[in-house]
Amino acid sequence: MRKVTVSVQVDAEKLRAIQFYAGRKQSSMEAELEDCVNKIYEKYVPGPTREYIESIAAPARSSKPSRTASQSESRPEEVRHEQ
Repeated sequence: MRKVTVSVQVDAEKLRAIQFYAGRKQSSMEAELEDCVNKIYEKYVPGPTREYIESIAAPARSSKPSRTASQSESRPEEVRHEQ
């Protein structure tokens, strides 16, 4: 899916404190916000709508051929016939 950027104004001191303490727990502000957005999405968007969104995003992901598939298509198998 295409990503967008969301801007939020935050008190500078609070942001520094969040970054400091989140970093001590091997996390980041971005990771925590992404988790919050996912929870909000699951809370407010009905299940059938989420399934629909995921179903239209899935073909876009699977339309890219894998490296092994493209390599095997470019090199046909050698067939030997015994006489």
